[in-house]
Amino acid sequence: MANAASGMAVHDECKLKFMELKTKRTHRFIIFKIEEKQKEVIVEKLGEPADSYEDFTSNLPAEECRYAVYDFDFMTEENVPKSRIFFIAWSPDTARVRSKMIYASSKDRFKRELDGIQVELQATDPSEMGLDVFKSRAN
Repeated sequence: MANAASGMAVHDECKLKFMELKTKRTHRFIIFKIEEKQKEVIVEKLGEPADSYEDFTSNLPAEECRYAVYDFDFMTEENVPKSRIFFIAWSPDTARVRSKMIYASSKDRFKRELDGIQVELQATDPSEMGLDVFKSRAN
């Protein structure tokens, strides 16, 4: 069902792959793209469980907006391994204004489709979603 505000539908695969990441941990990250012609959000790239943070960031286009989900593993101060699911709204300064507006207007509805997101980040350049940002927001 499309959202009246943005007109964006969410492809079933988006929810399916997110559930796999959340429950089975079969993906380290998922990058989602809005297909403007079809007016829907689709899965653009899946990261393997062994992929690194660098693999994730290198798959975000430098001049286009994307949504992404990243399964971040970390150790607590008590040395307990934990993970947090981050939702990243990637909107680089160099992206087209129309694209930024579409991604911004569709974000909340899309995020609601992905049940289990724990932390949200908004990033316009890579420094705003560095590993240090993830670590500080994970606890």
